[in-house]
Amino acid sequence: MVHLFRTSLGVMALAAAAFGAGGRADAASGPFLAHQALYDLSLVKSRSNSINSARGRILYNFGGSSCEGYTSEFRQVSELDSGEGKVTLSDLRSNSWEDAAGKSYRFKIETRMNEADAGRVDGSAERDGDHINVKLKLPAPKSFTLDGKVVFPTEQIQRIIAAAKDGKSLLELSVYDGSDDGQKVYNTLTVIGQPIAADRAASSPDPSTSDEHMKSLKRWPVTVSYFDRDAQQKEGEQTPVYAMAFELYENGVSRQLVLDYNDFVISGAMGKFDVKDSKPCN
Repeated sequence: MVHLFRTSLGVMALAAAAFGAGGRADAASGPFLAHQALYDLSLVKSRSNSINSARGRILYNFGGSSCEGYTSEFRQVSELDSGEGKVTLSDLRSNSWEDAAGKSYRFKIETRMNEADAGRVDGSAERDGDHINVKLKLPAPKSFTLDGKVVFPTEQIQRIIAAAKDGKSLLELSVYDGSDDGQKVYNTLTVIGQPIAADRAASSPDPSTSDEHMKSLKRWPVTVSYFDRDAQQKEGEQTPVYAMAFELYENGVSRQLVLDYNDFVISGAMGKFDVKDSKPCN
């Protein structure tokens, strides 16, 4: 069930793509929407019959600006039933901040399985020229460097939207989000489909499709696959650890989540969507 947490962090970055406008030259142009979104989780299919049922929720809050940086609060609670009375309850909580230029990233992550003690990750990352300096407080004090080509979650979203607007169908990025023990970097492959016009009705409406802030915006079908970079380097591994699909609006909001953990697939339907007030830069 560790993959559940990994994917949750991906959702934190992607399902809540309103992270933002940015100072990078290749960042997408705004405006981006500060909001709160609630996603209801349910089982789509179990390929290995390892999961009989699944349910849960993702709650996400996003705020901030390109001046002060972007903050996110994320929580996912999931219950997986594998049969014969075996039920696993997972609870992930994450708080993060990232500046608009993709130079600084701070994160605190707490994961809990059933009644076990929570695992915690607490750290920060600073871009310095051609590398990134990472400092962890938890799970144990440690400092290390990453290649400067690695991006944080906010910039990942900026680049996906920019690529979509440029008509690109593929985007490869290495992403660091602080997940696992705070030392994991994932290689990602993003596949972007043809744009969906604003006047095209959604086959499965949700609160985002009827919101006045969204009605005039186009969106793209997007699939992001996450690969274990360490495994690729050692073994040439090309099978994704997990993948997610969703429809991404040009203002950064996403809907119709589908989370593929290989053994089973979970959908995340938007159950609630509220736009939040945001302060413009002076």
